[in-house]
Amino acid sequence: MDVHGRDLRYFAAVAEDLSFTQAAERLFVSQPALSKQIRMLEKQVGACLFHRDRRAVRLTAVGEALLPHARGMLAAWEAAEAAVEEARAAELHTLVIGMSTSPGRGLLPALRTRLVSRHPHARPALRQVNWADPTAGLADGSSDVAFVWLPLPDGARYQYVVVAQEPRLVALPQGHPLAARAAADSDGAVDFTELLDEPFLALPSEAGPLRDYWLALDARDGHAPRIGGVVGSAEETHEAVANGEGVALLATGNASLVVRDEVIAVPVRGISPSRLAVAARRDDERPLVLAYLAAAATVGAGTS
Repeated sequence: MDVHGRDLRYFAAVAEDLSFTQAAERLFVSQPALSKQIRMLEKQVGACLFHRDRRAVRLTAVGEALLPHARGMLAAWEAAEAAVEEARAAELHTLVIGMSTSPGRGLLPALRTRLVSRHPHARPALRQVNWADPTAGLADGSSDVAFVWLPLPDGARYQYVVVAQEPRLVALPQGHPLAARAAADSDGAVDFTELLDEPFLALPSEAGPLRDYWLALDARDGHAPRIGGVVGSAEETHEAVANGEGVALLATGNASLVVRDEVIAVPVRGISPSRLAVAARRDDERPLVLAYLAAAATVGAGTS
């Protein structure tokens, strides 16, 4: 049998009122239409569900047997509808924010405040993504917006707002000769040319142009980098630098994630500044996504 929920609802209403007239009024249908649907249900069941005469309507034994199951199915469907509605509402109001490391700089609370002021029901959800994915979940759709470092691979797919532009530093083990060299310099910095022969810690190869950027390929004038190791997190970077496996370029605002104990960082001359952005897929025009980008534009303008 392929019984419709409407048919069970009509049946339950007549069974509860024991009156086709009252049930039709409650269901906002005509009595002939209700009677027709009950007859069709009886045909599908293969038995009468009601005894009808001029004085009363009573359930048959088959109707008595069907009623609790009909009520259970109607209740289950109501619960399903409520669950679907709740899931739709959650999906509508949830904004998944991808990041490979905490963006710091006071950005998360500032953007949250601006987003919720415009969309009080918004529910920002943070998602940590491995450094192998430079889009922080945008490429595969697991993030709605993301904090990313530029340049992005396949950049035409994305829209973004730069929220921080900072000089790059180099993380060194505390006893590294260049640490003393930088300390003796008037601005405490080293030229990038002094780093050309150093082993560098690299992002995973999947990071594409971002791996090249943090190796500063554009400033090497064809001098191939020496790769001392591959790192996938700030903690791995700290450990590798401390162990002397290589040096690593850092954004100024992220230095605190790596610099501690036996690791220091000094400014580097001769390379471009880092750019941290809030990005989204270019074709994503959902209100929460656009609102977060607008909030990022406000914050970015205030910090530039």
